[in-house]
Amino acid sequence: MPDFNYQDSRNFLSKLTFRRFANGMKVLSSFYLTKWMQKPIQWGLPFSISFEPTTSCNLRCPECPSGLRAFTRPIGMLEKDFFTNTIEELHKEMMYLIFYFQGEPYLNPDFLDMVKFATQKKIYTATSTNAHYLNDDNARRTIESGLDRLIISIDGTTQEVYQQYRIGGKLEKVLEGARNIVKWKKQLNSKTPYVFFQFLVVKPNEHQIEDIKKLAKEIGVDDVRFKTAQIYDYENGNALIPTIDKFSRYKKNASGKYEIKNALDNHCWKLWHACVISWDGLVVPCCFDKDADYRLGDLKKDSFKEVWRSEAYKAFRTKLLSGRKNIDICANCSEGTKVWSD
Repeated sequence: MPDFNYQDSRNFLSKLTFRRFANGMKVLSSFYLTKWMQKPIQWGLPFSISFEPTTSCNLRCPECPSGLRAFTRPIGMLEKDFFTNTIEELHKEMMYLIFYFQGEPYLNPDFLDMVKFATQKKIYTATSTNAHYLNDDNARRTIESGLDRLIISIDGTTQEVYQQYRIGGKLEKVLEGARNIVKWKKQLNSKTPYVFFQFLVVKPNEHQIEDIKKLAKEIGVDDVRFKTAQIYDYENGNALIPTIDKFSRYKKNASGKYEIKNALDNHCWKLWHACVISWDGLVVPCCFDKDADYRLGDLKKDSFKEVWRSEAYKAFRTKLLSGRKNIDICANCSEGTKVWSD
């Protein structure tokens, strides 16, 4: 689950109903019972879901399948009717909806209509964007959609540094988009969305950490967060691995090779309270399964409840309990996604 500030927390808790609370307690108790008994027990339904608006992206970021154009699965757009039908099935139990997996959400022409639909169901909504499509009209429509959280990826404070990771991107477009959001939020007297800059710390930009804090304050976004970068080819070192230890997922071992810092425990909270749904209806365990290799169900064929309680899901949870290090999508995970607030 995400970090919240006071106002954001109040907004999030305003979505809570008795049914959602009861569902959350079922999920939580089944997770701890699983850890104790060492066999998968699943009660309730997920209260956090990531829905993928699209796999398409305008940028070419080097550690992203969308950016690399390296997907082994089809590229496409989430259809509004499929989305609304799925949310109709789940909205009474779910509380947190992330409009992101891969790709740039604003490339889907129905994206903000889908946000508005989820808002009407009193679900807390969030998305992550590279902000190149936050023109004046889209910024106004974003506020009017009721979006609760807007993460703006900005990995540099100068074009020279920004473009080293956000290949093909224009920093001025990002700043213009952020200013548009702040402007319309004020003009429409809206407390949402909670807006923050997300700064993915890599070696080329680590010297700009203090600069991004100043820039965020100048523009008027609510916060700035620092995130560690997932590197695919890290064992022999990589030009993206930061030198600041706090912001690196990796460390050198005795042989001089790089390895993941954190041990992988044989349990994972995400497998009990959350899941990811791809644009074409595939249910996968988490956001690290970028190519949907671990397809636990297909919502074009079965209902979500059937998938969530299926033998495939049970088998995956069992595999995780017996040896998480043997699941390749877990290898770069653990605490690696940690985000620090300013």
